Amino acid sequence: MLLVISPAKTLDFETAPVTKAFSQPRYLKQSQQLIDDLQNLSVQDVASLMKLSDKLAGLNVARFQTWQTPFDLDNAKQAVLAFKGDVYTGLDADSLDESDLEFTQQHLRILSGLYGVLKPLDLMQAYRLEMGTKFANEKGKDLYQFWGNTIRESLESELTDGVLINLASNEYFKAAQAKKLNAKIITPVFKDLKNGQYKIISFYAKKARGLMSRYIIQQRIEDPEQIKQFDTDGYRFSNEMSSGDDWVFIRDH
Repeated sequence: MLLVISPAKTLDFETAPVTKAFSQPRYLKQSQQLIDDLQNLSVQDVASLMKLSDKLAGLNVARFQTWQTPFDLDNAKQAVLAFKGDVYTGLDADSLDESDLEFTQQHLRILSGLYGVLKPLDLMQAYRLEMGTKFANEKGKDLYQFWGNTIRESLESELTDGVLINLASNEYFKAAQAKKLNAKIITPVFKDLKNGQYKIISFYAKKARGLMSRYIIQQRIEDPEQIKQFDTDGYRFSNEMSSGDDWVFIRDH
């Protein structure tokens, strides 16, 4: 069983990593191809392409210019410890112990516009390149065409039991080519009670993806049916609202 999550815009490269264990990204050659093109962009180009302020665009231009291999613990950080968005707040990887991180390394994958697919302990350097960015490249008009079949084939090669738990956003999971993916795809959906109805509230749903990832890791779950016992922060499985492999978890507060 494999879990996939999205990366985050917020990064932390200042805090020392809680482990010295690391691995190297599988698709650094492809990352370098993208970086070579990104290094040709001006601050104005990046601001327009990514819809950023000049200040943020300048930061990312600087990141592209200083990006270089090989990666080590002096110039890079493990991906699951570097990302700090809502999903990662729920996951709270900094508090996982070494055995938790080892299980995470085997069962969790992070989809990335620049790196394709990252294992949690893969080293990475700071970047911003969302999967949905319409960045023209030698392989096509955007990053979906750049990565092509690569992400799907990477996931398939690691699906020993053929079960994929999709905890990624639609923007990122699109790169996995779900219709072609040779796997049983289970997609947890998180809804909170608001004004008398259960609704997907983005902030809470993102955090819940991280909470569920942490639950699976700490419970060492390998049978997807056990995921239905997820009860962190008041969530519970709703058989009535679920449909097929879209599993709905609801919360009343």
